[in-house]
Amino acid sequence: MSNNHHNHQESFLLNSPAFADLNRKLARRDFLKKTAGGLGAVALGSLLSSYRTGNLEQQIMDALPRIAPKAKRAVYLFMSGGPSQFETFDYKPKLKSLYGQGLPDSVRKGQRLTGMSANQAILPVIPSLYDFKQHGQSQTWVSELLPYTAQVIDELCLIKSVFTEQINHDPAITFFQTGHQLPGRPAIGAWLSYGLGSENKNLPAFIVLVSKNANKDQPLYARLWGNGFLPSQHQGVQFRSGKDPVLFLNNPEGYDAEDRNNMLGYLKKLNELQNETWGDPEVEARMAQYELAFRMQTSVPEVMDTSNEPDEVFQLYGPDSRDKGTYAANCILARKLLEKDVRFVQLYHQGWDHHGSLPRGMEHQCKQTDQATAAFIVDLKRRGMLEDTLVIWGGEFGRTVYSQGKISVDDYGRDHHPRCFSMWMAGAGVKPGITYGETDDFSYNIVKDPVHVHDFQATLLHIMGIDHEQLTYKYQGRRFRLTDVEGKLVQGILS
Repeated sequence: MSNNHHNHQESFLLNSPAFADLNRKLARRDFLKKTAGGLGAVALGSLLSSYRTGNLEQQIMDALPRIAPKAKRAVYLFMSGGPSQFETFDYKPKLKSLYGQGLPDSVRKGQRLTGMSANQAILPVIPSLYDFKQHGQSQTWVSELLPYTAQVIDELCLIKSVFTEQINHDPAITFFQTGHQLPGRPAIGAWLSYGLGSENKNLPAFIVLVSKNANKDQPLYARLWGNGFLPSQHQGVQFRSGKDPVLFLNNPEGYDAEDRNNMLGYLKKLNELQNETWGDPEVEARMAQYELAFRMQTSVPEVMDTSNEPDEVFQLYGPDSRDKGTYAANCILARKLLEKDVRFVQLYHQGWDHHGSLPRGMEHQCKQTDQATAAFIVDLKRRGMLEDTLVIWGGEFGRTVYSQGKISVDDYGRDHHPRCFSMWMAGAGVKPGITYGETDDFSYNIVKDPVHVHDFQATLLHIMGIDHEQLTYKYQGRRFRLTDVEGKLVQGILS
């Protein structure tokens, strides 16, 4: 199309009766809004003017007191479904002598059960089927199901005393990801994007990857990586395997880059008019997203292309790593995104909800994830990235010491257990090769150094250079934060 034609289109659009009518309605509503507000509206108008001209949101964040960050970026390997601590990291050899016996009331202490095992006449104790050995200089006990993780155990900070109040999947995973069990709050990555911004203007600050090769036993919802009440540019962007890594990013058929650029130009004028009339920060957020999407048309294909990775890298991460969208392939992609200074990458791998046939399920899950997880640590370290990258591994809760339903030597299941479970962190800001926290002989209660979900979140933000009590956002008359009104630093794991 010629420039004259574009100018004619623009003139027709801006001078059309429909456009003029819209402008009059907006002006009238804006007048009523401001006059009803009196002097407060004048102050608000001044504030919004500052937002439009100087990005008020960033000015506010820049004014907050800062902590020297240990990590520039973070990656969260979320094992959705609740991995069993008994088959991974929390070795309980005394359980072998208690096989099949009922869980003592003195251990349970009247704690509530899920509806799936509350009606069982007996809660039979079941020891792990798998052997544990001590590994590394730290001599940490690790299950035989995790041979690759065992090789990097001295890089990990293992926390055995995590706990939550949430006993069912949806509220538990929502609690971990957003700081509240009810939907609607911003995700961790959205808070980090809001608080720290982006170091790469051509990619989102918060990117999400979901394994295509995982058992979808529990659903995942986009709200888990949503922006909640924060401006929409802070929401996580899901990258997928396949033709369109980011939905609706590519141009439609018969639509070229010049067409897209012209469309964005017209759209920007409409948004600018709406922004001048209303001063709504979400309009600026929308404009920023459109502009980022245009830049991503070039940056995304480049970062998604792993064809230049040497064979040695695929061998390190395992055979699945050549199959795009698998957990192993997503680990390689996560490393590439971190290299591009993406602030926060979240990997979800479902399939850890083992109410029955736990041995078969755990063997499958560990085979899919163990090699690639350890390779990720190795790869970051040899590239010099582990020293300024925080890596997190864990699920939404743990599993019970007793078997749910049937019990046999080689076939059993475990119910949800929020009272204590294991996670690990590695890299920037945490002590390597340590085990923090202890559980009782049944891994049912914590006996030393409990770590609540809000404590974990506060510590994560601290490592990234943010005081969790200072990172707030005012919504519906209240200042909200990721850790709600709780959370304390886990000082014993900080390097």
